[in-house]
Amino acid sequence: MTYGFDTLQVHAGARPDPATGARQVPIYQTTAYVFRDADHAAALFNLQEVGYIYSRLTNPTVAALQERVATLEGGAGAVCCSSGHAAQIMALFPLMGPGLNVVVSTRLYGGSITQFSQTIKRFGWSAKFVDFDDLGAIEAAIDDNTRAVFCESIANPGGYITDLDAVAAVADKAGLPLIVDNTSATPYLCRPIEHGATLVVHSMTKFLTGNGTVTGGVVVDSGNFNWSASDKFPSLSAPEPAYHGLKFHETFGPLAFTFHGIAIGLRDLGMTLNPQAAHYTLMGIETLSLRMARHVENAEKVAAWLEGHPAVEAVTYAGLRSSPWHDRVARICPKGAGGLFTVALKGGYGACLKLVDSLNLFSHVANLGDTRSLIIHSASTTHRQLTPEQQTAAGAAPNVVRISIGIEDAKDIIADLEQALAKASA
Repeated sequence: MTYGFDTLQVHAGARPDPATGARQVPIYQTTAYVFRDADHAAALFNLQEVGYIYSRLTNPTVAALQERVATLEGGAGAVCCSSGHAAQIMALFPLMGPGLNVVVSTRLYGGSITQFSQTIKRFGWSAKFVDFDDLGAIEAAIDDNTRAVFCESIANPGGYITDLDAVAAVADKAGLPLIVDNTSATPYLCRPIEHGATLVVHSMTKFLTGNGTVTGGVVVDSGNFNWSASDKFPSLSAPEPAYHGLKFHETFGPLAFTFHGIAIGLRDLGMTLNPQAAHYTLMGIETLSLRMARHVENAEKVAAWLEGHPAVEAVTYAGLRSSPWHDRVARICPKGAGGLFTVALKGGYGACLKLVDSLNLFSHVANLGDTRSLIIHSASTTHRQLTPEQQTAAGAAPNVVRISIGIEDAKDIIADLEQALAKASA
C-alpha cells in the first residue's frame, strides 16, 4: 500500500519496540551492541550482514530517523550525522580528493560559502561559485576535475528558488551528481530527487526538527546514480582496501553511497548524531506538514504586508507575484515558497540593527525553521565573514534582514513588525 506524506511522517521507520511494545521509538542510549557469536561479529565487520556494532556507526534510534527522512524524500537510503555542515562534508567525502572541485551556487547560506570557499581547501578540494540562473556558466565551470554540482532548493537567506530540473540536466550531461540542500524547503514543499538530484542534504536542526532543541544533519541517497559509469568515483566503484577489495557500487547497488557513508564516512570522520537528538527530530517530523503549511500561510501574509510598507525597499519572498522566481514555485515547490525571506530597508544598515533591537515577539537568533518567528541581520552576523560583494551575491546585503516566519498568529507577527519598523524608521 502507498501511504500519503502525512501518514509517512508519523509512521515511516517507526515500529513498536519488539522487547517492550513501546509505541514511540525508544532512545537507545548505548555505545555498543552484543554480538550473537564470533561469526556474527565477523559478518558485521565484513559488511556481509546489516546490524549494529558501535553507535559511532549505527544506532536503532538514528536508524529509524534515517528511514523516515529517506522515505519522505523518496530516496533509497540516508545517513544521519551531527549537523548540516557535517552532512555537506559527508556528501562530498566519497566524491572528492586533492585537486578536485565542486561547482556551487552563489546563493548559499553564509556558513556554507565559508565552508566551500575556505575550509575545504584544507582537504585539497576547491569550489567554483556560479550564478545558477546562468546555466551556461554552470556548464563552463565544469571541468575534468569537477566531481559534483551543489545548490539549495530554497536558498538561505533570500528565499530564492533554484530551477532544479534545469540544473540537474546540466549535471547529468556532465555525468556528475547533483547535491541539493533541501533544508529551507523540506520534503513537504520540495522533493529534489524528483527533479533529478542525486543526493539531498539537510540541516535537520531547522524545519525538520522545528523546535530549536538539537542540531543534526542527514544525507539522502537517491540510489539513481551510476557510480561505475566512469572512473571519477573510485571510492564507490573501485576496490576498497579496508574491506578486502569490496566494491561498494557493485556490492550494494542503489545503496552504495549510503553504505559508504556509514562504513567509511562515519567510521573515520566520526560526525555521529546522538540518539537523543534523533529522538527529538523524529518527534518534530511527526508534525512537519502541519507546521510547513502554517509557515507558508503566515509568510505569504507577512511578506505581502511588508512589501507595501513605506520603510521597506524590497522583499525577496518567491511567494509574491512580484518575485522574479515566482514562476518556479508551482513547479519546484508546489505547496508554497517556504517561510524564509529577506527584507531590505530604505534606512540601510542602521535601520536594520534598530529593527532587530525593537522587536518583541521575534527572537534574534542565528537559526531558522523554528516554530517561533526569528530574525537576524546577516551582514553583521552569519555573513559578516564575507566581502560586501559576496554578501550581496548571497542575498545578505548590509541593508537586509533575514526573517524566518513562525507559526504564531499572523496578525501578531505583523503587529510586532509594525511597531519595530516605526522605531527603525523614526
